[in-house]
Amino acid sequence: MRSTRLTTGVVAGVAALGLTLTACGSDSGSGSGSDDGGSGGGDASEVEVFTWWAAGSEKAGLDALVDVFDQQHPDTEFINGAVAGGAGSAAKDLLQQRLQTNDPPDTFQAHAGAELQDYIDAAQIEDVSAQFEEYGLTDAVPQDLIDLLTTDDGAIYSIPSNIHRSNVVWANPTVIEGAGLDPEATYATIDDWIPALQAVQDSGKTPLSVGQAWTQVNLLETVLMSDLGADGYIGLWDGSTDWSSAEVTDALEDFQTLMSFTNTDRDGLDWPDATQQIIDGDAAFNVMGDWAEAAFEEQDMTDGEDYVHFPVPGTEDQFGFLADSFTLPVGAPHPGGSEAWLSTVASPEGQAAFNKAKGSIPARSDVDLSDFSEYQQSAAEDFTSTTIVPSLAHGAAAPVATLNDITDATSKFTSGSSDLATFQQEMAAAVNG
Repeated sequence: MRSTRLTTGVVAGVAALGLTLTACGSDSGSGSGSDDGGSGGGDASEVEVFTWWAAGSEKAGLDALVDVFDQQHPDTEFINGAVAGGAGSAAKDLLQQRLQTNDPPDTFQAHAGAELQDYIDAAQIEDVSAQFEEYGLTDAVPQDLIDLLTTDDGAIYSIPSNIHRSNVVWANPTVIEGAGLDPEATYATIDDWIPALQAVQDSGKTPLSVGQAWTQVNLLETVLMSDLGADGYIGLWDGSTDWSSAEVTDALEDFQTLMSFTNTDRDGLDWPDATQQIIDGDAAFNVMGDWAEAAFEEQDMTDGEDYVHFPVPGTEDQFGFLADSFTLPVGAPHPGGSEAWLSTVASPEGQAAFNKAKGSIPARSDVDLSDFSEYQQSAAEDFTSTTIVPSLAHGAAAPVATLNDITDATSKFTSGSSDLATFQQEMAAAVNG
C-alpha cells in the first residue's frame, strides 16, 4: 500500500492548487475506466479522501481507518485531502469550489442528513443504495438510522462511518465541588441548571465554556431540544413548530441566559480550546458532542473521577444525532478507489478502528463494543433506547445554506449586534425562507 499523508501545514495549499488543475480522468463516471483492483469498476490506483480531520482525535480516527484501508486495499494509494480550519467550514468552502469547477475528490466527508441536500440537488453525488446493500449495511444498520439516511425518493447518498451525540454536558467535578455543589448531580431542566451555573460564577470560575459561533449553535440546539421536547424540536425542521411562538421565545431566552455564563474569549476559540478549559479546571461545564470524550482520554483522564458527563438538562430522552459519512462524487477521477474507500468505511473492521479512536460509536450494530470506553458503550445503549433527533449544528436537521444563516444570526446575537426579537425573526427567516 502506498499511503500518502499530507501534513496539515501544507494540505490547504495543495488542495487550493487543485482548483487550477483538472484531475486526470475527472469526467469518468463510477462505472467507467479500467479495473485496477477496487471493489467496483473504474480506476482504483488511488483515492483522494477529502475531510476536515486534520488534528486531534479526528485525525487519530482517520489514521486508524487508513490503517485498515491499507490492509484491505494494498494496491490503492491513499491521498489525504484533509483541510484544517473552522470545524469543517474551510474544507466545505474549498470543496464547493472544486465541485463547481468539475474537480471533485474521489470521496468527501459530509454529515449525513439534510447537509447532503444541496449536493443532491446539484447532481454532485451519486446514489449509493446499491453499495449500502453490497457492504452489508442494510442488515447491520438500525432501521431508524436507515430511515434518516434515506431521501424521499428512496435513495441513500452516503455511507455512514459513525454515530455521534451532540447533547452532552462535560464537567470538571473538582470545580463543581469547589463551588459547593454535588459533583454527581444532574439537572432535570435548564431552569434547574442555572443556579448551579451561578454558584460556579460566584466561586470565581467560568460556569460554561464555549468557543466560536458553531459551538454556540451546538449549545442552542440542545436548549431547543430541552425546552421544546423531541416533537417540538423536530417540528422546527418539518414545519409543525412555529418559530415565532412563545415557546421558542422562552427557549431563546434560556439560551441567552446560558450565554451570560460563558467565557468572554469564546469567539477566538474552537471546541478543543473550550474543552481544554474543563480539563485544566478553569471551567465547570461544557456542552459539546461526544467527540470530546477522546480529548479527555488523550490526556489520561479517568471517567467518573477527573471528569463526568450527562445529557444536557431536559434532553435525557433524546439523542442529538449526527453521522460522519462519505460520498461518491459524480465524476470522481478514481471511482474504483472511491468504492474501495467506501467499502472500508462500511466494514466492521473499519468502523471498530475508526470509532475507538474518535470517541463515537459505529453505525453498524454488529461491531463488538466490549473494548470500547464506558462512555461509548453507554452512548450505544442510549442510541437504541431514546428518541433520535437531528443535530442542527452538524448538518442533520437543515441544509447548509439554512445552517449558515442560523450561524450568522447566532453570532450577531451573542456578540450583542442584535436583540432577542431580531434573533428570533432571523431564525424564522433562515428556516422558512
